[in-house]
Amino acid sequence: MLNNVILIGRLTQDPELRYTSGEGVAVTNFTIAVDRPFPNQQGEREADFIRIVAWRKQAENIANYLKKGSLCAVEGRLQIRSYDDREGIRRIAAEVVARSVQFLDRRGSNDAGVSEDPFAGGDSMDVKDEDVPF
Repeated sequence: MLNNVILIGRLTQDPELRYTSGEGVAVTNFTIAVDRPFPNQQGEREADFIRIVAWRKQAENIANYLKKGSLCAVEGRLQIRSYDDREGIRRIAAEVVARSVQFLDRRGSNDAGVSEDPFAGGDSMDVKDEDVPF
């Protein structure tokens, strides 16, 4: 069986870093906007807003280096879970549990103000915003 999701999008708000109460494991939640590959009936592009969950050191790196508007690639698995809300109503949530998150903004060029590249020194590709289809 296969459960693999690959997404590229921009953060809709700053990531939320917290630590679990028992063992103090870092967990970050954030949402990315991913453009759909086709326009709607009015000719406008629509986006899907997808919730992402990352754990441990990766969660801390995301919280430290990504901000609202940051471009990133997420590879992970789709997780569907259910829970009871405060009124006791059963709810279902879909989210991607990240295995890998790549920071795609070039150093110093992020509109969100991220100026530090935690993975500096690697090969980089010169990709302009107008070259990206979303």
